[in-house]
Amino acid sequence: MNILFMCVANSARSQLAEGLARKILGRSVQVESAGSHPGKVNPYAVQVLREIGIDITRHYSKSYDDLKPSFLLQLNYLITLCAEEVCPQLTSRATKLHWPLPDPVNKEGTQEAQLARFRETRDAIAKKIREFSEENRLSIEE
Repeated sequence: MNILFMCVANSARSQLAEGLARKILGRSVQVESAGSHPGKVNPYAVQVLREIGIDITRHYSKSYDDLKPSFLLQLNYLITLCAEEVCPQLTSRATKLHWPLPDPVNKEGTQEAQLARFRETRDAIAKKIREFSEENRLSIEE
């Protein structure tokens, strides 16, 4: 099974989802993330995943044009994570799911407040991935 997580910048939500899905679903799926306007992986995304034992320090923001054509041709699920902005569109026969989550980057505040938003987003995405795995009868490997 191939799953693609998308948001605009591929810097926070989709990166969190990619790291979490790889950990939770393990080798039973191929997981990628991308954005319509890639930026740079947010250091808070790296930090909050590191807190739960997931290392995405080698991840980089990418466009769906950067993904392997074979992955895209065999794509089963396209999951968008945008809430307040226009989600990226990709022409695909894959089943499209939308998990609207506020962008943790869009808010101001102290470092601790920003980390709290990223942790909230991380935990919400983890919950959605576990529900997705149950609905699709996928094994959880975490």
